[in-house]
Amino acid sequence: MKLIFRIIAVVIFIVFFGFALNNTQEAVLSFFGGYEIRKPLVILLLGFFAAGAVLGVLAMTPTLFRHRRDLTKHKKLVATLQQEQDAQMLARAQQPRPDGLGS
Repeated sequence: MKLIFRIIAVVIFIVFFGFALNNTQEAVLSFFGGYEIRKPLVILLLGFFAAGAVLGVLAMTPTLFRHRRDLTKHKKLVATLQQEQDAQMLARAQQPRPDGLGS
């Protein structure tokens, strides 16, 4: 299975490398106020891809923290329930005391 993933990764790398070699012409990115950036198209695409990945991770962060908080809460609940179950099992396993013997 690892071999298949590596082969797929190599093929994807070769495709993207060929894409980069074919898109070396200069592109102009114009902003407000007459400001512009002139870079090769592949560099601009890589920059926008990286920016999108960073924004995607940042957008996912609150959900990740909420899930971690819920997981911690559920782990504590499971531990409490497990302790209660163990206490009940221990109480059932002890032999009953006769009424006439001390406290």
